Parts: sequence; C-alpha cells; structure tokens
Amino acid sequence: MRIIVGEGSCGLAAGAGAVYTRLKELLAQGNPGAVLGITGCNGMCFLEPIVDVYENDGTLHRFVKVQEKDADKIYEAVSSGDWSIAQKLAITPEDEEFLNKQTRIALRNCGVIDPENIDDYIAHGGYQAIAKILESGMTQEDVIHEVDVAGLRGRGGAGFPTAFKWRAARDSKPGEDGQKYLICNADEGDPGAFMDRAVIEGDPHSLIEGMLIGAYSIGASVGIVYVRAEYPLAIVRLRKAIEDATARGYLGKNILGSSFSCEIRIKAGAGAFVCGEETALIESLEGKRGMPRLKPPFPAQAGYWHQPSNINNVETYANVAWIINNGGAAFSAMGTENSKGTKVFALSGKIARGGLVEIPMGTTLREVIFGIGGGIRDGKEFKAVQLGGPSGGCLPASKLDTVIDYKQLQATGAIMGSGGMVVMDESTCMVGMARFFLDFTAKESCGKCVPCRLGNKRMLEILDRIVAGKGEQGDIEKLEDLCYAIKDGSLCGLGQTSPNPVLTTIRYFRDELEAHIDGHHCPAGECRELISYSIDKDVCVGCTACARQCPVGAISGTVKNPHEIDPALCIKCGNCKTACRFGAVKVN
Repeated sequence: MRIIVGEGSCGLAAGAGAVYTRLKELLAQGNPGAVLGITGCNGMCFLEPIVDVYENDGTLHRFVKVQEKDADKIYEAVSSGDWSIAQKLAITPEDEEFLNKQTRIALRNCGVIDPENIDDYIAHGGYQAIAKILESGMTQEDVIHEVDVAGLRGRGGAGFPTAFKWRAARDSKPGEDGQKYLICNADEGDPGAFMDRAVIEGDPHSLIEGMLIGAYSIGASVGIVYVRAEYPLAIVRLRKAIEDATARGYLGKNILGSSFSCEIRIKAGAGAFVCGEETALIESLEGKRGMPRLKPPFPAQAGYWHQPSNINNVETYANVAWIINNGGAAFSAMGTENSKGTKVFALSGKIARGGLVEIPMGTTLREVIFGIGGGIRDGKEFKAVQLGGPSGGCLPASKLDTVIDYKQLQATGAIMGSGGMVVMDESTCMVGMARFFLDFTAKESCGKCVPCRLGNKRMLEILDRIVAGKGEQGDIEKLEDLCYAIKDGSLCGLGQTSPNPVLTTIRYFRDELEAHIDGHHCPAGECRELISYSIDKDVCVGCTACARQCPVGAISGTVKNPHEIDPALCIKCGNCKTACRFGAVKVN
C-alpha cells in the first residue's frame, strides 16, 4: 500500500509538510506494509493538502483538505482497512469531476509520480521517446516532421508553430567555433499563472526529455532552463532531475551509447516580466539588462551569444515526448483546425474550484469555468474572465461560448497567452481591473521604446483619474488613441499587447467607464473614491462586530443599539461590511 502526499508549492503552503511528517511518525510506529511518498500538484489546488492512498490492487482513496491532526485518521483507516474512519476527508464526486473532465498530456504525470525519483518517471514511460529516436535511427527531419504533423504551437503566448522554429534553428549554421543552443523559457510572470511551475515541480524529467528531443532536432549540445528565482522548489527538483538523468546516461556525453551529447543547465532569472520575450531573455542570459532586441535577425539565426538558438516554454517541451511516443497524428486529432492538442490553464480568481486545467483545444470557456471550475463561488454571478494575463483581455458573459483556440480568442480581443484565466464576479470593477493590469505592464516595461515606456504611463494616469472620480469627457477616446499608438509602435510583445485589457474594457464594459466618468459612480462598489459606507439603522442589531473590526474607530454606538459610521474618519476598507452578519452595512 502506498500513501502519497501532494507536495507542490500549493500543497506545502496549505500544510502538506506537517501532514507528511505526522504520517511518517505514525508509520514508523508500525504498519510496515505501507510506503510513504510524495508527488507534485495534481491541479486540484482548491483541495490542498491532498493525500492519496493506493491499495495493492491499485484502488485509490483520495483525501482532501487534510491537516496535521487528520493524519491520525488516515493512518487508522490504512491500518484497519476501514475507510469510513476517514470518510469526512474523502473527496466528493462533484470535486472529482474537476479531473475527470480533463485530457492530460503536458500534465500527464503531475500528481501521479514522485518528481524526485527518476525510476518513477521511467516506470511511467519516461525517456522512451529519446531512446526511440536514438535507437531507431530517426533523423532530425523525422523528429521535426512528427512535431509538424502534431501541429504543436508554442504554449508560451505567441502560439508560433514549433516545427517551423526547430527547422529554422536546424538549418542555421553556427559561427566559427560556435554551437547551437536550446533554451527553455520558464520565466512565468503573468499574475495568476502557475502552469510551468507546476510542471517543473511535479514532472521535471518530462521537461528534460522534451528539451533533449528538441536539442537533437536542431543539433544543439547545450540546453538552458531560464527559470524565475521565485520558484525555489521548482529549481531544487529540476536540479536533482538533471543530476539523476546525467548519472543514468540520459544527459551528458554519448547519450544511451549514441553520438548525441547534450548537457542542461539552469539560470535563475530575477523576475522581470519582459524577460518572457525571447530576445530579452537572451540578453538576460548573457548578463545584460533584459531588453528586447530588434528582429531580424531572429534567435534561430543569431540568438544566445549570437549563435543559432531555439526557445520554447515549459509546457511546449512537456508535450514533445508524448508526441514522439504516440505519434503526431494522435496529438493533432485533438483540438481545432488551427489549434491542435491540449492547453493548460491556471484557473484563479472568484472561481469555486481553482487550479490547473488541461483541456483539448476547441473546448468552450463555459465548459472550463462552469463545467470544470464549478462556476462562481459564494453563489455570485459571473461577470468576466481575463485571458492571457496582463497582455490579454477581459471577456464578458456573452462570450462564454467562445471556443478556445488561437484564432477565435484573438477575434474577441483577448489572447491565449501562456494560459492564465482569472475569473471575476459581479463585485469586480472592470475599470479597476483594467487599471490593475495596466499598472503591472507599465511597471514591467523595460523602457527601451518610447510608445511602451511613456504611452502606458499616460494611459495609467487617465485610468487613475477615472477610478478617483476625476474622469473627463473625451478620456475614453484618448485611451483608444493611445492603445493603437502603443500597439503599432512598440518594439516587442509586451508593448504590442499591453493595451488589450483597456481595449476589451472599452469594447465590452464601456457602460462602466461612462458611469465612472459621467456619474462619478462605481457600479461594482469597488473604487474607494467613488463609494461611501453607511449602516441601516432599521437592520442593525447593535452587535458591535463592525466597530470591533474598524481599524480607525470610525464606527460608534452602544450594544444592542444601532451604530453609525463617521464618513470623515472612514477609510473605506470594507472590514465593517465583511464583519456584519445581518447585512446592515451598505455601500453607497
């Protein structure tokens, strides 16, 4: 019998480490037939910490939201075989649908294998793809052709055909005494995105194997993973995976007895969003400030140290071994005409079941948000979804039946991006949300080109005025003019896509912008300068809960008598409304 504790970052943050330690203590006292292990995030972040118990016949018992004190119940159930002892911790059939409705390729091993055990990866078919290539004599073109048949496009945001990039890098000749480089972009900087981190933490060998196949295809002998330093667990597990793969002969000289040699090393980035752009990433790798280069030449011709280089992100590489093992046609059988295979999304925000979702292209937004994610939490109404991170766009309820593929999402004004999907409910101010994302991109601009450096700043100033109740007639038109000037004039993808949240807000939520400007009113009741708090004396029971939670003493009143708020002292933090169980606190 195996007891597996989910130790991704989400699980550890929720207390999985303490659960593991307690189970280890209990197992040391007896029950030698049970083996304790770990795994990465299985995507069900909303249920962490998760403990999976596998009986010897493969039967799975999944326990969720497990705390340290609950470990004793699980141990007792394992020891006695009476699973009813821990029944209150068992996953519900409704929550099981979160995984049952997915199709997993990039995430196939996440939450299944021990990410720190290379034998576990091999037992699940690991390194069979690179062995197939080297032992069967597949040529570089054979491999690239299979990826081409699959229709795999880059999962990092732009969606560029992977096979095209690989061919371009293969056909480019390095300079004298130079070599080619294969680079992995793991600089996942979108707010609300954690797909790449989960893959590295939960299945680092799939990244290594995908990179090996890519390196073989383009003729590179060096692979580099550029990963955010804010992902310490991912770096630790990837480093161990590289060491283990080298020790087993899957990395290094003459891999599996062939003439192919390749090493992989890690570069920890400082967390600049612009380094998600491939040429800015290369500049950072070379020890320079992360700023995009003019293109052409493209990295395939002159990339890292001006040698031919190929860059894909983690999710892209995580698909490659599956494609080689199962055939490109099997991958392309899923999805739509111009968007093949599956895509991983990070569901976050006001969603009932938040976490990682992998679905075939062609699935609708409605199915992801309501069918898999369980809809909006706390019984509130869906209002919008932000797709593609700060460079994406906000789509309203009328667009829920939009099919997820590159072309159709782009037609709505949003983008696929790397896969962030932030869900918003009726309490979200869309003007404030546009301002939030624009504030992020304005701060993350490298400053190299004027349209991005100054244009985003000017747009942010206008939105600052609007949410403060100082909007003016003509502000919407000014925002539109700036948006198109920035998109047309910016050097790299950051500036070219940064206006998307503003443009989609104007397109789908113009009435909210006009309410802020014309009526100095925030319909969602979120913008502090445009709201005030009061207490309905007919509803207030004088419980004093609101007064106890007010950090500035703005609420006065005696026990069992109606209270009131001094607007001169109120800082509009909302603590009083949250504390009131009777609905007496009103937002005006």
